[in-house]
Amino acid sequence: MAGLREHDGCSLPEYLLAGWPGELIRFDLQLFAAEDEGRTEEPTEKKLREAREKGQVAKTQELSQAIVVVTGCLVIFIFSSWIYDTMAMITRYYLTSFAGRELTIGTLKLEMLRCVYQGAKLLLPVFLAVNIGAIVSEVSQVGFQVSTHPLQIDWSKLRFDPATIMKKVFFSRQIAFNLLKSIVKIVALALISYLIISNDFDDILRTPDVSITLAVKTIMIMAFKIIVWSAVLLMGLSIPDYFIQKKEFIESLKMSRQELKEELKETMGDPHVRARMREMQREIVMRNMIREVPKADVVVTNPTHFAVALKYDRDTMDAPSVIAKGVDSMALKIREIARENGVEIIENRPLAQEMYARLDVGDIIPEDLFRAVSFIYAELYRRNRKIRQAI
Repeated sequence: MAGLREHDGCSLPEYLLAGWPGELIRFDLQLFAAEDEGRTEEPTEKKLREAREKGQVAKTQELSQAIVVVTGCLVIFIFSSWIYDTMAMITRYYLTSFAGRELTIGTLKLEMLRCVYQGAKLLLPVFLAVNIGAIVSEVSQVGFQVSTHPLQIDWSKLRFDPATIMKKVFFSRQIAFNLLKSIVKIVALALISYLIISNDFDDILRTPDVSITLAVKTIMIMAFKIIVWSAVLLMGLSIPDYFIQKKEFIESLKMSRQELKEELKETMGDPHVRARMREMQREIVMRNMIREVPKADVVVTNPTHFAVALKYDRDTMDAPSVIAKGVDSMALKIREIARENGVEIIENRPLAQEMYARLDVGDIIPEDLFRAVSFIYAELYRRNRKIRQAI
């Protein structure tokens, strides 16, 4: 032990005893540290989008398997009568008519072609159905996404690193989870098969003593029950597995603070990103303005090109303030919402243009516009008074 501590000044955990006495092999435990150490930040939309473009998405194979099995079972159920009659006919032929025929090279070739044709005829509907089911299951989880990136070979990653390989094979949480999941599926499927076969065991034992048709029917019903319950099992496993796979996928894409800063610096320098951000900001401002229009006292218009909505609360405001404004299509939208909510619209071209040019949303009316705005509120008061008198 003393030799261990004295060798290169390193502690015992950094070494592994080899076969020769006194010899030591340096073993770097950092190779088994978490690859994602320092990755604490959630992946950005750009990171998720790039992963999707590379074909990296969160999905569960159990759901695909369940949908494929269910689709296959559904097709078998729909065509069960035809499948049953065809299989019974084939079985009867080879156990009766074919047994008495003289075998030659020609007849053997003919029978092989007959077997291939009959098998293809039986399997084609199921084959088409399960392929459609597989496509539907993939699209339902990740949408329609085609990527050739997984087919490309990254030669820079093709290097032999025993420690990394051991870590990924024997110390991977994903590998351990998939192994456990496979064991659970195998045990559950074996249990389902055992219970169904045990329940139908007496019928199976009687198959040699019954007609070929009845024997085939018994075997088909038992197999169908096993398949259906297996599909139910896979469907049940797929629900929690999807959320686990999604969580693992997000964990694998987490970023370090430095990666986040570099991406932010990169994206902020992109003119397309800046333009998109400005567009998003405008959309947010417009949505907020639209929500405020029903609260306005009055909308001052140009009458078509400009519209400015004013709000005044004598208890909380020193003067009316602008709560929404717009030009052209936005002005039209403000006027439409004002009419729908019973907000008065008053035309004053100079004032509408002046307020639109000088004031932003949230600004208080300046003193030099008090007189013009007071006339607007006087007109508003006059209209409201007429309405009350009419009522």
